[in-house]
Amino acid sequence: MYRWLLCFRYLRTRYIALASIISVTLGVATLIVVNAVMSGFAAEMHERLHGLASDILLESWASGGLPNPEFHVDEIRKVVGDDLEGVSYSVHVPAMLGIDHNGQVITRHVQLVGIDPATYDKVSHFGRYLIHRDNRQSVSFQLRDGGYAESREGFPIAGWSYRRRRAMEQQLLRQERERAEQIRQQFAVPDNAEFPADAPNANGDDSPIDEGLASGPSWMNGPSMQNAVPDELGGGESATEFDPANEQYAGIVLGISTCSTKWRDSDGNVHDTYFARPGDDIRMMFPSASDNPKVINQKFTVVDLYESGMSEYDSTFAFVPLDKLQDFRQMVDPQTNVRSVTTIQLKLRESANLNAVRDALRQRFPADVYSMNIQTWRDMQGPLLSAVQLETTILNILLFLIIAVAGFGILATFFMIVVEKTRDIGTLKALGASGGGVMSIFLSYGLLLGGVGSGVGLVGGLLFVRNINRIAELVEMATGQEVFDPTVYYFTEIPTIIDPITITWVMAGAIAIAVTASVLPALRAARMHPVAALRFE
Repeated sequence: MYRWLLCFRYLRTRYIALASIISVTLGVATLIVVNAVMSGFAAEMHERLHGLASDILLESWASGGLPNPEFHVDEIRKVVGDDLEGVSYSVHVPAMLGIDHNGQVITRHVQLVGIDPATYDKVSHFGRYLIHRDNRQSVSFQLRDGGYAESREGFPIAGWSYRRRRAMEQQLLRQERERAEQIRQQFAVPDNAEFPADAPNANGDDSPIDEGLASGPSWMNGPSMQNAVPDELGGGESATEFDPANEQYAGIVLGISTCSTKWRDSDGNVHDTYFARPGDDIRMMFPSASDNPKVINQKFTVVDLYESGMSEYDSTFAFVPLDKLQDFRQMVDPQTNVRSVTTIQLKLRESANLNAVRDALRQRFPADVYSMNIQTWRDMQGPLLSAVQLETTILNILLFLIIAVAGFGILATFFMIVVEKTRDIGTLKALGASGGGVMSIFLSYGLLLGGVGSGVGLVGGLLFVRNINRIAELVEMATGQEVFDPTVYYFTEIPTIIDPITITWVMAGAIAIAVTASVLPALRAARMHPVAALRFE
């Protein structure tokens, strides 16, 4: 009992012990906060990475893809068995995206993906990242009438109402061009001539020509025409062949970063600029799947935007109906009507061993025979996941050095206590205290320092994690700098996950360092002879 009484007495009376406790507290709290934030980021990243890629992907290296994919799926079912929950086919092809914006064509390199909306959303989280509320429930490549602006603040008008307005403006623009051409032909006016205000009109009378034939009517210069597509990009269709006010091309879902950009104004406010939105027509150029590939130049109608929060996906992916892309790329056998695909995506049940299933499929479909690459979603993102894991490990090692510094402080404190309490130690041993009993006093003292410091650090770290977004706002107000730039990051709050196992080993490690630091001083006190100790005084 006397051991614990002495421990509490030393703990209450020595201010240097308070410094050691603060060091342990800061180390434990910092480790808890860092691990919570890193776990949150990692979980968010895994969710988004896994959201587009299914559990296992079988990709064909052949330009023409995998003919008769049903045969491969039948073989896959034999290998995987009951672990298989879902299958979907897709076609991946590199493409060039062309968007007409303010009279200029914006081009982007993208990965064009043909998907089956009925099955693709069952093997991935594709639907939940679409901005239209109805498409999140049931993916459709048909343009919808409204509902796009509800999920994003400041999103412009989109859908059929926007498309019909655009079609009307384009029709008026064509009429104005035709009238101007009639005047030039009637009066033999050069193309670069300027019309005076009192020039006769197309009917030959003396009434002034319509305002703005040379510079364009007033509605052409308004905001409604800023995104109008010139007639040259219409794909050659005339108004009688294709009515954009009531018809659409094959639907396409664009990654939001392929057709928009974020920018900051002079006041520091972040805005989005959209080069294309649902209701616009864009062009895609991609190779055919024939033995002599040629470039396919095809128009699509944007029906939705995809926003996963991962720039790698949002800036490089575009999705179209599988059957349309197969037809465009000539991936349908004209004799048997069998369609080819480039990728088979598998969804396994949660308890399945992905690596074991992958290895079994590789044995069934060897790469030298089937020209097929089989990998899990973790294999695809291996370098990124490894980098995040390495960063977390290094941060934990570096931050644990804070607790190690506290351990050296405890070591120095205990050596000072042993020197100062030499007479007390000699008296205890003269009264019959054993060497082990004296040693246990200092070990218990180290245990108390580590326990109190870890406990306070645990409470402080959890409170910090709980209020981390409020603290970030205070930091932004104090420094005038944003903690997370919204032009770079796609989340509005700092993600955090508290792992009980991580908290346990952090606290156990801190206590172990404190106890270990007290071993050498405790040994010195235990080996002290009572006569020598009393003579020292």
